[in-house]
Amino acid sequence: MQLPINIFKQRLTCGDPQIGLWLGLANAYCSELAANAGFDWLLLDGEHAPNDLPGLLGQLQAIAPYASQAVVRPPIGDTTLIKQLLDIGAQTLLVPMVDSAGQAEQLVRAMRYPPLGVRGVGSALARASRWNSIPDYLHHADEQMCLLVQIENVEGLANLDAIAAVEGVDGVFIGPMDLSASMGHRGNPGHPDVQWAIEDAITRIKRAGKAVGILSADEILARRYLELGCLFVAVGVDTTVLMRGLQTLAGKFKTIAEVSAPGGVY
Repeated sequence: MQLPINIFKQRLTCGDPQIGLWLGLANAYCSELAANAGFDWLLLDGEHAPNDLPGLLGQLQAIAPYASQAVVRPPIGDTTLIKQLLDIGAQTLLVPMVDSAGQAEQLVRAMRYPPLGVRGVGSALARASRWNSIPDYLHHADEQMCLLVQIENVEGLANLDAIAAVEGVDGVFIGPMDLSASMGHRGNPGHPDVQWAIEDAITRIKRAGKAVGILSADEILARRYLELGCLFVAVGVDTTVLMRGLQTLAGKFKTIAEVSAPGGVY
């Protein structure tokens, strides 16, 4: 049994852009459906979707046979929770609401075994090590871990250069919705001020030598971010794709007044 190579991290290092989809349906069957569609990466959302640890495990197992790479977003950058997510086999985490370099440094340590970090050594119980069936897992696991930190407010923007400079942070993800709210433009990530801040952040993150990521279901904006050098771009959310498809189908047979209009920007 060989240690799984983190293809997502490998492609970031090579500067190869990757297209992703946000998953919030919290269901292994739906996650496998998305993996079969051919996205490069799939975000399993534990922050806003009703995902728990066993549910995330099932989705990781469902995605594993496919080329799509799983990225897990915990609800918070808690060291204990990170330990559990890594042990069930997550190799890439996207941690929300990172506002300072100190917080980023703590997250780096949470994803590494001692002496470089504080990840608990319980590999005999861990799917990640295939229950100690992977030779020298403890000595090589750190190499395959990928930490993405999410900048979502004006405080994070103010500290962006210091956050991006933290060794062990592999990528920085810009959260347009929370950022727009923090800037006083709630629900309007397309506002010129927000877009200026996003493009400035992309430039600063790239200057620090780190990969940049973002989410936008607006095709024009998504392609713009790719042109600017973003390397991991999510282009939609499964709940929105499903809802809009259902509403479109219902609308073909029912009057407009009977069908609720699609909401939101994702």
